[in-house]
Amino acid sequence: MLSPHHRILFTAIACVLLAMVTIQSGASIAKQLFPLVGPEGTTALRLGFSALVLCLVFRPWKALPQGQQWRSIIVYGLCLGGMNITFYYAIERIPLGIGVALEFTGPLAVALLSSKRKRDLLWVAFAIAGIVLLLPEIDAEKGLDPVGVALALVAGACWAGYILFGKKTGTQSSGGRTVALGMTVAACVLVPFGAVQQGTALLSWEVIPLGFLVAIMSSALPYTLEMVALRNMPAQGFSVMMSLEPAFAALAGFLILHELLSPLQWVAIALVIIASVGSSMQPPAKTHSQ
Repeated sequence: MLSPHHRILFTAIACVLLAMVTIQSGASIAKQLFPLVGPEGTTALRLGFSALVLCLVFRPWKALPQGQQWRSIIVYGLCLGGMNITFYYAIERIPLGIGVALEFTGPLAVALLSSKRKRDLLWVAFAIAGIVLLLPEIDAEKGLDPVGVALALVAGACWAGYILFGKKTGTQSSGGRTVALGMTVAACVLVPFGAVQQGTALLSWEVIPLGFLVAIMSSALPYTLEMVALRNMPAQGFSVMMSLEPAFAALAGFLILHELLSPLQWVAIALVIIASVGSSMQPPAKTHSQ
């Protein structure tokens, strides 16, 4: 029989795994919405519903930022919104697993640049090798769409900004209220953009339930699960497990979207995962904020 400590740790691990499953399943469902409302409309639905749910749960109006604190919140929200829409634009053009692996270069860069250890150059080499392996396949007609690859890397840069400004805003209020405010800022910018681009298609009863499902699976539910996990397991262990996310994305893309990856693409994903796990095993391990 498991001891109370082991039961708590097992629950935390299960929460992390379930969070990764829901995030990538949500991304797969989002990709199925693209033919109906495009990446812009899908982003608008995800951010709009997510902001609504998170504000109802965390009630950020009870402790609003003051003065200069709003600057960090606004930049944090813009990074969050930019990360969402550029990632959706990317996976419209390239497989989900590849998109997540390329996006992971953002938090990986933050982790490695904040470290002073020479051995971390090894993890930089693994990450670069993973990206280099994809270069021969970057061909709009025969392989990976170059625009999709570039957009995934831009999403990674936005993720890096999300981490850096998330840490800064996190010192000002609770994590839940920070995310709720950031999501609201992102929604205020991108919901009108999606509405202008897609119009009344966003109000379709075929679209609204799927949009709400994407919001719950991609934001509200996994964020809650990750908060539970972080309270019950070491931050380093959490970071190592989250490093497996590109593999979960590739698996979700295969099972839900029937996206087949070549052996070389699987090797590239594996190299990015190795780099992320390696960087997570070194202090500091605080740079993974999702």
